[in-house]
Amino acid sequence: MLSDPILKKALVLTRRGKYDDSIKLLEAEVFRYRDSYSYYHVLGLSCLYGGDINGAFTYFNRAKKIKFREAPTLLGLAVHFLNRGETDRALDLYLEVQDIEPGNKTAKRALKVIRKYSGTEEFNAWLVRGKLTSLYPPIPRTGISIKPVPILIAGLFLGTVIVVIIGFRQIPAFQRKGMDDSLLEKTERENAVEMGGVFRYVFTVDEVISLYNKARQLFNNHHDEASKRELNRILESNASSAVKNKARLLMSYMEPPGFDTIKDKFSYSEVASDPLLYRDCYVLWRGSAANVRNSPNMVSFDFLVGYDTRTVMEGAVSVELDFPAEINTSETLEVLGRVIPLSSDKFKLAGTGIHQKPGN
Repeated sequence: MLSDPILKKALVLTRRGKYDDSIKLLEAEVFRYRDSYSYYHVLGLSCLYGGDINGAFTYFNRAKKIKFREAPTLLGLAVHFLNRGETDRALDLYLEVQDIEPGNKTAKRALKVIRKYSGTEEFNAWLVRGKLTSLYPPIPRTGISIKPVPILIAGLFLGTVIVVIIGFRQIPAFQRKGMDDSLLEKTERENAVEMGGVFRYVFTVDEVISLYNKARQLFNNHHDEASKRELNRILESNASSAVKNKARLLMSYMEPPGFDTIKDKFSYSEVASDPLLYRDCYVLWRGSAANVRNSPNMVSFDFLVGYDTRTVMEGAVSVELDFPAEINTSETLEVLGRVIPLSSDKFKLAGTGIHQKPGN
């Protein structure tokens, strides 16, 4: 709960439109709150709604360094990039928000705007009309936590229901939503590669188009993780910025899987051999936990993949959960998680669900 009297007062001032008063109140307390996420977030909101987008960016960025995966702060940072016309950077932030909170209305509105106006003169006209304010992160009510109530269980349940309903169709009778928006235009096909630069993968125009079409077909058949792997290959290649933006847009339509609905199951060795290729792909692995660490906002542990039988271990990876969980190191553990590359040969998992049962 936001119970601190100074932060609560600043939030009240912000909600009343007294942005300068809120900023003055907070800036005078910078040393007291130098490690407070809520302080920098409220200060960022005051600046943003007061018209100082650059100042807001500074404070939201500081808040992100304290808590790196808070949806309201990511929304504030995305506004800065939209205002600068850097829609690709804003898009990455909105996709991250959507991953954290699948039902976030602001992120959904923003993605529609980017799909509709990105790369066109109409986008500047949209900014001039003052429409950017519609994508500002909402000002929380006093007495209510800045961090929204976790909706992990509801999100996973909804994703499971959706995928179960459509999962029986290997070849859909209709095009999946997102197929039309992700179609490459003629000029995008003709200029599908960059002519200079250093890339992990170098493709010809025909190879980029073929790879992208393969990813779209996998997506249309509800093989999101396999599609994502091919799109990551494009993002790490000499494909043009226009093609890469279409790849990111296609990713925005993908649904997070559940335990019973994930179709594409990558092994630990596959991911470990090239983590960048599996960025944001979901994996489902079985093993056991060790070195469990609890903090106020996170549970983390070392996941010994394949070690549920206590005979052979495929490998170890750090897992982070942003929801409460009791981890029993003596039980077999199944982890559903999203791959987060740390380098070209290291990664961790952002866990979205766990199952435990007595070991063998």
